[in-house]
Amino acid sequence: QVQVGESGGGLVQPGGSLRLSCEVSGFTLDDDGAIGWFRQAPGKEREFVAGIVWSGYYADSVKGRFTISRDSAKNTVYLQMNSLKPEDTATYYCAARRVMLSSRDEGEYDDWGQGTQVTVSS
Repeated sequence: QVQVGESGGGLVQPGGSLRLSCEVSGFTLDDDGAIGWFRQAPGKEREFVAGIVWSGYYADSVKGRFTISRDSAKNTVYLQMNSLKPEDTATYYCAARRVMLSSRDEGEYDDWGQGTQVTVSS
């Protein structure tokens, strides 16, 4: 059974940084598939943020500010978020896809975490 758990959210001022972690069990990053980060702001649909198989890819809205990385030994994916803006405020979700192919489509991800809240405000 695949389990996905996010951590690292919080309150940060505009221009600040946060690092989110996504720890996966029952799923090996090197063998089993891909990881994606999505976010959902109040009153809005959930949207793709970043994903990784062997290398990362990003939504245009976060490119140059966010960096996704993986630690195979820890079976964990990180999302380093810099230069945060109020519009980055959302619940951030990590999801696992059991195919080693990149995707920006949330419907193609199989297992989801509970989400972690990120609030960017002064």
